[in-house]
Amino acid sequence: MLWPVTVVGTAAGFALAHIPGGILGALLGQLVDRRLDLQSWADLWARLRGKAGLAEGDLLFVLLGRLAKADGRVQESHINQARNEMALLGLGEPARKQAIAAFGRGKAGKDSLQGHLRRLQGQPTTAEGLLRACWRMAWADGEVGANERQLLLDWGSWLGWTAPRIRALGAEYAPASRVLPQANDAYENALRVLGVTGASEVEQIKQAYRRLLSRHHPDKLQGRGASEAQVRAATERTRELHGAFEVIRRRRGF
Repeated sequence: MLWPVTVVGTAAGFALAHIPGGILGALLGQLVDRRLDLQSWADLWARLRGKAGLAEGDLLFVLLGRLAKADGRVQESHINQARNEMALLGLGEPARKQAIAAFGRGKAGKDSLQGHLRRLQGQPTTAEGLLRACWRMAWADGEVGANERQLLLDWGSWLGWTAPRIRALGAEYAPASRVLPQANDAYENALRVLGVTGASEVEQIKQAYRRLLSRHHPDKLQGRGASEAQVRAATERTRELHGAFEVIRRRRGF
């Protein structure tokens, strides 16, 4: 990661007061870089032109927008998938407008994302949720292009994932994997995990999924003195919820 104001501050400080000035300039520059979330010269140039920084809540849809545009043209299937992600998150109208703007920003492909993703290495469930949403977008048109695949490998690496693990997650969303279960065991178990029934409406299923994710999210345990076993249990529970929702989504076709 390159902190542009830190580089400028270090150089200017050293020119004025040698090593002590360089150290002071670096410290002040780093404060500015962190405050403005500047991670590259492109970020600095964007701020100088009055362009807003990337808000934390916009990251997911910036990623999705970049994936949708990665192989040249955004298709209707990509737009529909973005809408599905908004619905899954239960976004209201103001948040939907913000997500749409972030999706468009992602299509432009001008944001530096490495620093944003690296900061999520200590939040494994959030990182996994991002990658799952990205793979859903990548597979939205039925195939994953070379550019999409490389983006996902890069992003996953910045999130702290190994390449085999990233590919294995993507395989879960491949069309060949979207086969309805021959037996009802997996489907019935998934319904029990989310506390819904086969007669539940799609929106009820989504609401149950979001409610349970919010309740069991391991990131909420950070800073609360939770033991390693508690965090591990919460992580496993969240993965179980992800898997159950995916089984139901495939069976019900939404």
